[in-house]
Amino acid sequence: VRFAVVSEGERGLLGVGYTPAKVVAQLTSTPADAPASDEPGTPAAQLRELLERVCTAVGAPCAIRITEDETTLFATLSGPELGLVIGKRGHTIDAIQYLANAVLWRGREEERKDVVVDAAGYRERRRSSLENLADRAASEALLTRKPVALEPMTAVERKIVHVHLADRGDVETSSDGTEPNRHVVVAPAG
Repeated sequence: VRFAVVSEGERGLLGVGYTPAKVVAQLTSTPADAPASDEPGTPAAQLRELLERVCTAVGAPCAIRITEDETTLFATLSGPELGLVIGKRGHTIDAIQYLANAVLWRGREEERKDVVVDAAGYRERRRSSLENLADRAASEALLTRKPVALEPMTAVERKIVHVHLADRGDVETSSDGTEPNRHVVVAPAG
């Protein structure tokens, strides 16, 4: 589901002048990826088993849907307690995805696929949020003619910002700092 805020509403004063927010929800189409095979021993079955164990351990048992395409194995989690799986600023789901990639392909001879773990559409919402942040930073950098440093991000999040702004000829991006405080700097081109 994709959400768009039509109006943010008004709080009013002591309840007078209160206007509720208006939000439009739109069902997005799901990818046309093929469901992954759940035969024992396959990467998809091992991924399902790993995710079931991790989600149960953090106290958030959930339904797991696994699909795959030529290059990626997607795991989509759904359930009532996904906040525990996502974690603060997505750190937990990023760690789960990293762990899944490391465990799944250790010692395998076959061609490796990326593993993407998503819960309740978090990845798409975060991508959209980062792209909006990048656009605002680019506008500010052009307006002030000074570099704008963004908040510290993971490597995956920094890549989203770099790729989103790469086609623009008016700004350039670079990463600065050391982990875990590495961040993107958006500066006017030239």
